[in-house]
Amino acid sequence: MSSLTSDLLTFTLSVFTGFFAIMNPIANVPIFSSLVEDADKETKRKISKKATTVAFLIVFIFVLLGKFIFELFGITIPAFKITGGILIFFVGFEMLQSKKSTVKHLKETAFDENIAISPLAIPILAGPGTIVTAMNFVSSGNYIHIGIVILVFAIMCILTHWAFRLGDKLVLRVGKNVITVIGKIMGLIIAIIGTNMIIEGIKVAFDLAA
Repeated sequence: MSSLTSDLLTFTLSVFTGFFAIMNPIANVPIFSSLVEDADKETKRKISKKATTVAFLIVFIFVLLGKFIFELFGITIPAFKITGGILIFFVGFEMLQSKKSTVKHLKETAFDENIAISPLAIPILAGPGTIVTAMNFVSSGNYIHIGIVILVFAIMCILTHWAFRLGDKLVLRVGKNVITVIGKIMGLIIAIIGTNMIIEGIKVAFDLAA
């Protein structure tokens, strides 16, 4: 196996792990179920599909326009990595502390399919943490890296869609306690990813050797 192939496989695995930790399809199933419990099966399917599609489009746009956004606002890569790392670290820290964003527990008095866009697509699936993670992976990468990030995120959206569709069965089989444990493990991984981003940002800012 060539060095280039090995590097790409390592990068792909890192991207998948990062997205899986930040999106956490399994831990988001109870949230989805609570938001759509008054809907019929077909409506649930439509909402799940719409939410994951919108989330993909949001991240897709940020991945493609990331460098333009940096130039437009004069954002440097070290500043982005450090600030983004701090943000992601606190997302993971809150998950470890079992703190949940209040936006994830909003309950509609009258059922509204627009929950597919908010709060499902934004901020649950394509929130600041997801966007920062995606942009971090492509901030200094080439077109191959950008393609990998887009492909992996598309796969994550598909997995999330099926997790939502099988949500009720998943909760019954896995159990809420196991889902809680998975959430904490993902929180730890997210915090580590955030810490690593901060370290990378400091290295780049001060031109330190790896």
